Amino acid sequence: MTYNTDIKLGIAALGLYIIGGVATFSGMALMIFWKGQSLWGWGEGRSIGVLFLCVGVSLSIAGVILMRLFRNRGLV
Repeated sequence: MTYNTDIKLGIAALGLYIIGGVATFSGMALMIFWKGQSLWGWGEGRSIGVLFLCVGVSLSIAGVILMRLFRNRGLV
């Protein structure tokens, strides 16, 4: 692989990890502060918070696995 592709893969993995962290903490905030209130017509704040929490944790785990994979395989 070329150097530019290696850097792009590493940045993508780090981006997944950061987006997952933001989504996780946003989900926790929604669950705490918006429970029982409608969130722009999308649904109750707590249910959207649970969704953000689960998706955020999943993205963080995927980012960590990709970072470890790229580093151990010598791709980055």
